[in-house]
Order: sequence, then C-alpha cells, then structure tokens
Amino acid sequence: MREPVVAGQFYPSDSNALIVELRNCFMDIEVTPTNMLGAVVPHAGYSFSGSVAAEVYSKIPKAETYIIIGPNHTGYGEPVSLSMDTWITPLGEIKSDTELAENLTGSIIVEDELAHSLEHSIEVQLPFLQYIHDDFKILNICMGLQDEKSAINVGNAIAKAVKQTGKNVVIIASSDFTHYESAEVAYNNDKYLIEAVENLAVPEIYNRINELNISACGFGPIASMLTASTLLGAKKSRLIRYQTSGDIIGDMRSVVGYGAIIVE
Repeated sequence: MREPVVAGQFYPSDSNALIVELRNCFMDIEVTPTNMLGAVVPHAGYSFSGSVAAEVYSKIPKAETYIIIGPNHTGYGEPVSLSMDTWITPLGEIKSDTELAENLTGSIIVEDELAHSLEHSIEVQLPFLQYIHDDFKILNICMGLQDEKSAINVGNAIAKAVKQTGKNVVIIASSDFTHYESAEVAYNNDKYLIEAVENLAVPEIYNRINELNISACGFGPIASMLTASTLLGAKKSRLIRYQTSGDIIGDMRSVVGYGAIIVE
C-alpha cells in the first residue's frame, strides 16, 4: 500500500475537509466530459493550483485506467519508475492496473516503489479523479530521466501497452510550468512553451526549454504524454486555463506558472 505523504500539506488529510476543498476548486466550473486522450495538470497545493487542475478534471472522461506521469522531485529510485501498489488517499483506495503494467515489461519503465514513496506530483492528482469518477484503476509512472529520447521511449511503450491490452485510458502529465520568476517572465516563457505543446511538437518543446532555460518541472511527462496520445489518435491540443501563484497571493515578483491543457 502506498500511503499518502502530502495529505495535510498540499491538500486536507480529513476526507470531509478534502471534499469541501475539492468542491471549492470546482466552483463555477461546469463538469462536461470530453473525448480527451491526454492532459497536462499542475501539482501544487490545492489552494494555489487546484482551480486550474479542476478545469482539466471537469472535462476528463470516464476511463478504465488513468495513466499518470509525474516528474521525480526527490531523486529516489530508478530513472523511470512504475508503481504497482494500491494507492490510498483520504477518499479511499485505488488499485493499480497490473495487467497494463505487465505489458510495459522490457521497456525503459521498470517497477520501483521507492521513487514514488515521497513524491507528490502524482499523489495530488488522485483525489481529483476520485471526486469526479469512481471504479477506475491507475498506472503511475515517475520520471527522473526526462531527456527527449527517454520521454519518447516512455510514450512509445505506453501506447504499445494500451494497444496490446485494448484498455480505455486517459494519460495525465503532471507538471507545473515556470518556477520562481517574475509574473511577466513566467507568462511569456510559458506562453512560448505551451504553444509547442498545443502544436503536439515534442522536439520543439525541448528546443524552447533549452532556448530560454524554462523551468517547467514535468517537461518529460508532457513529452511522453503527447507521444503516447498522438500514437493513440490525438489530433489537437489546447490550453484551457493558465494562471500563476501570483494571481492567488498577489505577489508577482516570484511566481510559479500553472497550465491546464487537454489533448484530444
């Protein structure tokens, strides 16, 4: 069992309080599921990025399995690590899709629970899924290795496994965008990077990150999600909301950027 490690920090640890917090995140957002195959969702504390995340989850369709790819902030574990554990949140347990996981055998993705043990980028997504849907499984992948070749390999392996199993999936890339720059710099850098995401252009994502030294933390998961989604038939991507932490706390001198993007 993978117990929650950031409950009480990034989101409430009490189930009733968590439901209230999630309800606030979805305030004034209409739940209208789309046919999305993939998404980019932020992973900061709910008070900072929860309403941006809710924009994606309000449109996420019911799926058999949600594949969540997050960056490895801790440095623990294997370079690209898959969890097979059952994950627990204050809203209950979610089982991992072991059948889908077994079809990743022999790829760059290896089973390793250590990488997931203290990582928040995937954990914070789970209560949103539980709030919107029930009766689903997860497949959680933590990426410490985020270079272009590795990210494409991860995306290829995911698409191959999905096709082999015939699973109905949605692939979620957990990522924040620019970190600790002024709001103006963050907005301009993130607009430039998100344009490449909207164009489904994985090489251009890496070109633009390198060009401006953009500090998005989950660029590898984004690239992997786009690679897998396009192989599974995605044709377009669009930003549905962007804001920064400065929009919440009023300090525009040093912000983190949050984007909600869906891939259809």
